[in-house]
Amino acid sequence: MRRYGKNLWRSLPFIRLLVALVIGIMLERYLAIRPVYLFSAAVLSMILLALSRTFSFAGKFTWQWIMGLSLQMIMAAAGALLFYWNDNSHDDHWVGKYLNKQYPVLIILEETPVEKANSWKVLAKIEAVWEHEKWESVKGSIYTYFKKDTLFRLNYGMRILAHTSIQPIANTGNPGAFDYRQYCAGQDIWGQVYLQPTDCRIIDSSSGNGFTKLLLRTRDHILAILKKYIPGEKESGVAEALLIGYRNDLDKDLVRAYSNTGVVHIIAISGLHLGMIYGLILLLLKPFRKTRWIRWVKPLVVLLVLWGFSLLTGAAASILRSAVMFSFIVIGESLGRRTQTLNTLAASAFCLLVYNPYFLWDAGFQLSYAAVTSILLFQQPIYRKIFCRNKLLDLTWQLNTVSIAAQILTLPIILYYFHQFPNLFLLTNFVAVPLSGWILYGELLLLICHPINWLNTICGNTIAFLIATMNGFIERTSHLPVAVTAGIRMDLTATVLLYLLLAALAIWLMQKKPKLLLAALFIATCLLCIQTITAFRRARQHRLLVYNVPKHQAVDIVEGNNYVFIGSNYLSQNSPLYNFYLQPAHVLSGTRVNSLKYTLLRSRTIQSAHKSVIIVDKTTVLRPVTRKIPVDAVIISGNPKLQLPELATIFDCKKYIFDSSNPLWKIRQWKKQADSLHLRHHSVPEQGAFEMAL
Repeated sequence: MRRYGKNLWRSLPFIRLLVALVIGIMLERYLAIRPVYLFSAAVLSMILLALSRTFSFAGKFTWQWIMGLSLQMIMAAAGALLFYWNDNSHDDHWVGKYLNKQYPVLIILEETPVEKANSWKVLAKIEAVWEHEKWESVKGSIYTYFKKDTLFRLNYGMRILAHTSIQPIANTGNPGAFDYRQYCAGQDIWGQVYLQPTDCRIIDSSSGNGFTKLLLRTRDHILAILKKYIPGEKESGVAEALLIGYRNDLDKDLVRAYSNTGVVHIIAISGLHLGMIYGLILLLLKPFRKTRWIRWVKPLVVLLVLWGFSLLTGAAASILRSAVMFSFIVIGESLGRRTQTLNTLAASAFCLLVYNPYFLWDAGFQLSYAAVTSILLFQQPIYRKIFCRNKLLDLTWQLNTVSIAAQILTLPIILYYFHQFPNLFLLTNFVAVPLSGWILYGELLLLICHPINWLNTICGNTIAFLIATMNGFIERTSHLPVAVTAGIRMDLTATVLLYLLLAALAIWLMQKKPKLLLAALFIATCLLCIQTITAFRRARQHRLLVYNVPKHQAVDIVEGNNYVFIGSNYLSQNSPLYNFYLQPAHVLSGTRVNSLKYTLLRSRTIQSAHKSVIIVDKTTVLRPVTRKIPVDAVIISGNPKLQLPELATIFDCKKYIFDSSNPLWKIRQWKKQADSLHLRHHSVPEQGAFEMAL
């Protein structure tokens, strides 16, 4: 069989079905097609498919494209209907219809609580809402925050009656920021509540699924073992993430170092870990390969272990993908059939999207499939380019080709979501991947031997040493000046063009068709034009930006490719806060810190050729004026002790901006005063970041 071309395409039926399913899901997501039209399209396609069966043999050959098109339309309609079915916002009992309303609600805790700075966070399912003197069933989940002085202990399955108002999940509104609302919607999470001890009471403490309780108890038992026998907070945090995907104890700076060096997949549970466990099972069962019963026992053991591990880690998209793919491979081998791995991969993606169409927008899902597809397509061609006689060198080259191949199709996704590229990924993967394998096997050994006193100590200390070695190597590498290329801006159009460019170049290199090289050059020219237009627009920008950063003042004056920051020094000193709130906007606008040429910044006054802005905070002293001072905007920051009527007697202001360093109750008080005086206003914590051209 040819590796590339029509024969390969015909041997991959699930890829054709997957493409149609994805198109249908995306059409429904972005166009919101009514179900009646989807059913009509599906019925029409079925009629065409049925009619095509009545053609003569020659007619079937001539019009076979009608059969293919009909089947693709049926699958696309099915994908759109699947998305519609999974979107609870169409349901009359959707929890989103009860947001910002004061109703008693009955919730069931769906997980064990996670400790935050001032509260306990737990995902809860809304069971019912008390409306019109009766309980109305509700669909959807919410994040629930309990104060730390809550009088009762929170557990999975606990049914709680809460008297509160469900608040919508809000984005920061900052330019380039992560769409957290859409991310939560993909997991059927639509709101959040903050509960005081007096706002809730326990109705039932033993609800919930028994199997889930067993999984959570097992997970907690594993976490207790790891924390007890693996010394060091960083080391135990990495051990928890690597074995069962528990990330709540990970050090944030360490996670950043792993991300910058291109090995974050090690601490984000994925197919790598499942592959290691799969290999270990095969090794343990190898001595029994000649026995009669192994043919039937082996697939059962493999499937039970892989799916048990997947469920224990929380059934994330990346681990589910691997579990489904390995299941297809194991079942196919047990039936004596060898299948195309690409077709198996497509089948696993197909099954997962049928289960949850929202997986399509999950970055982990996208990266996972892109990496495996890239390895399957490019690893062998790259490996064959260099021949090594020495076995050690050959093994080294083989390991590196896996990392190189994985980066080819994941590159556009990495640039699109993370706006950076780890330059030293080959070096770090070459060291970290084998180390992580030994650590994983060591943790499994620790779980088995932890009752043995002397052995558990030796095993735990060895694991801690290996993790400390890996962490130290990753952290030192991340501090190198050339470790990462940051600030790369890729929009959706550029990402699609980059994929087309990679496809054209790959096929040209493999099939040597000159037309594909011309196509690649044309796509590269389009990419260059887009980047040139973007650079031109950035050079002409001149604006004021007030960020939505909870409890902090954050203002940028952007002038071309330069900006000056006004606000809390803590933001620039605290890299996680800066990376989350400010860096996406700086990447989007392509700015860097420098002096301003056309904007005058003096004290708390911002003056450009066309606009003037005043910042009012605790240090501002208000003095009576004979004539109001005309300004385009007044930014109220830092919770100053003043009332809006006072400012209205001093400033002739077009708009008042209340930033996130003010408490929400004070902002709402100012808003009422502004409405009574007919003054325009913008609440940053409620409406998102404020932007104004200067």
